[in-house]
Amino acid sequence: MTTTTQNQASTEGKESRSQGQLILLRFVKNPIAMVSLVLLVGIWVFSVSAIGLGPIPGWWPYDYTTPLSVDGRSPTAEHPFGLSRIGVDYFALVMRGLQNSYFVLIVIAGVGTVVGTVVGAIAGYYRGWVDAVLMRITDVFIVLPSIVIGAIVGKLVSGSLGVWLLAILLGFTVWMGIARLVRAEFLSLREREFVEAARVAGASDTRIIFKHILPNAVGVVIVASTLLAAAAILLETGLSFLGYGIQPPESSLGRLISENQTSFATRPWLYWWPALFIVTPALLINFIGDGLRDAFDPRQKRFSRRRTKELPGDAA
Repeated sequence: MTTTTQNQASTEGKESRSQGQLILLRFVKNPIAMVSLVLLVGIWVFSVSAIGLGPIPGWWPYDYTTPLSVDGRSPTAEHPFGLSRIGVDYFALVMRGLQNSYFVLIVIAGVGTVVGTVVGAIAGYYRGWVDAVLMRITDVFIVLPSIVIGAIVGKLVSGSLGVWLLAILLGFTVWMGIARLVRAEFLSLREREFVEAARVAGASDTRIIFKHILPNAVGVVIVASTLLAAAAILLETGLSFLGYGIQPPESSLGRLISENQTSFATRPWLYWWPALFIVTPALLINFIGDGLRDAFDPRQKRFSRRRTKELPGDAA
């Protein structure tokens, strides 16, 4: 009797939770995703606390733009990452490059998500000629290589304003994948009963799109935006590696690797520290994206596990 009562109470507790609470609970219970989120935020907080950001002062005594009297020195207690070729503290350079990478990934993912969601929502809801026109525009943008556009923009801008402009314009070149995903979701959701009920009730198209359909497609948008953020880091560092991304006096992890290619054999720390802070955030974001996907669609996770167990029998 007691067991039955406890099971009923547990079931009622689950049913009383909102969809958002259930998603959050599933995400929190994913240890890999939670550890990745903590590490991702922790790395950002560490970089800001170390060298500061804007009006926020840092505890690190050296600046990323000021050369010191000695150059080419190996890592020491005073300079744990060593010094650059021109004598700038390398820890400060790496932390500033890391800050720029975080900023660029947030802006690119934000702009790309907003543009892609709007385009996909309109195309999927209205269908017909609207869908055809928007999808052909999407195809045109897919053909245009983002790295070439970024190279052009990167050469035209410089300084702190250049980081903003580069990130925003790159965001307008990476929205196509999200647009296609959102369009597919809208094509499915627009046929549901709750959408038809909203039409009968006299709701406008704008209200139906943003009030009724989009909240049901938010899972696809969030998961896709995390993958876009991870790709944004690699895009920015790739451009900077080629010399077309973030320009001096700002620091970029990709440019630090490019400048120290010849030092790989003699001073490898000048190469590995930027590489570490490029790969680590990208991996953490992907782990977070996997956790969000499982939280929004737990059935996919269960199917994956069941399929894995069946594989040995299938092979036999």
